[in-house]
Amino acid sequence: MKKDKRTIIEHINDFLEYLDIEKGLSNKSQETYQRFLDKFTKWLKANHLESILPHELDEGYLRKYRIFLSQSFNKTTKEPLKRSTQNYYLIALRNLLNYFTDRDILSLSAGKVKLIKEKEKTVTFLTIEQLERLLSTPNTKSIIGLRDRTILETLFSTGLRVAELVNLNREQFSGLNNKAYLELSIIGKGSRPRTIYFSERALDWLKKYLSTRKDKEKALFVNYKASKDKIGKRLTSRTIENLVKKYVVLSGCPITTTPHTIRHTFATDLLRKGVDLRVIQEFLGHRNIATTQIYTHITRPHLREIHRKFHGIKEK
Repeated sequence: MKKDKRTIIEHINDFLEYLDIEKGLSNKSQETYQRFLDKFTKWLKANHLESILPHELDEGYLRKYRIFLSQSFNKTTKEPLKRSTQNYYLIALRNLLNYFTDRDILSLSAGKVKLIKEKEKTVTFLTIEQLERLLSTPNTKSIIGLRDRTILETLFSTGLRVAELVNLNREQFSGLNNKAYLELSIIGKGSRPRTIYFSERALDWLKKYLSTRKDKEKALFVNYKASKDKIGKRLTSRTIENLVKKYVVLSGCPITTTPHTIRHTFATDLLRKGVDLRVIQEFLGHRNIATTQIYTHITRPHLREIHRKFHGIKEK
């Protein structure tokens, strides 16, 4: 390990290039790291530490930075930063320290950056009855209602994230009329490829919807203006969120329901039917199995009832 004469701030651009070239992170991920490290940079400058070298950053400075994060506020909500958000800033700093280690630059060990303990994450999901009510709410006699029903069916059949849904293109569904089942390769979050699957029911709605599309627009799901003959651009994630919210209200489902709730419902339904957690991880496109494990507590009462009903030797 060698002491480096460049300041920590001077190393940040090289670190971002390292994320791109050697770690293969997407542009969006690099931008996220830069945003998180910008806060660290501003803290260094505010405390007249802009000249600090990698080996000079010690646990005392780290402790002060953690206090600074705990006392910071969200600019939008004006509320204190959530523990999870504080951890994102700490993870960015920890990976910068890992970069120094990789470059044989003397610095504080990344292991010294301890994350804040968070409450156990919980997820919300719909019952099958609630889901059916939500899916059947759009008026499919109108072109917009048909599109919206197809969107809802696709979300539940595939477990897609909203950003992944809006990126689907019509060309991916060529020759659909000859198929009763479909699997499709997509590039998901973090530029990771995965396969998604469409049920027969979801395909039926896709066929109905696509049969109305006489335009040349590339996107699978598009905006409709005054009439079905006036087709706008690709739907945005915000538009999808708003239309789901509209049908949530109309169907009487829990007001907190979002497109991601449908993704949670997709995963929970599979888990309750006995699908292995590793398989669900693949369906959802999670990099780490720990992310998928948030669903296990949901099925505990369900599994307990099965165990109680079927396991063991009954008394005579």
